[in-house]
Amino acid sequence: QVQLMESGGGLVQPGGSLRLSCTASGTMSSFYVMGWYRQSPGKQRELVAQINGAGNINYLDSVKGRFTISRDNAEGTVYLQMNSLKPEDTAVYYCRQRWPTRGLDYWGQGTQVTVSS
Repeated sequence: QVQLMESGGGLVQPGGSLRLSCTASGTMSSFYVMGWYRQSPGKQRELVAQINGAGNINYLDSVKGRFTISRDNAEGTVYLQMNSLKPEDTAVYYCRQRWPTRGLDYWGQGTQVTVSS
């Protein structure tokens, strides 16, 4: 059973930056698709950014140019660098690790990001 631990959330002013980290127990196979999702009160959870083993990346349109996802398989960690944060980025951010062809799917507990002056 893989365990994912997010860190790096917090309170930041609009225009500020945060870097989220998600560390998996054990090393992270390159076959895993790693993603960051977020959910704010009253809204559905949405995909923010995703990276597969080949390094293919996709982003939510509203974060393109501001957020950057990266991964370090040897360290078992995926990162989300968030710049130029806006109040609408406020949400609980979740890390997800999945291996679609094997039906493996794991979620972290989430980390709160609050963007407010």
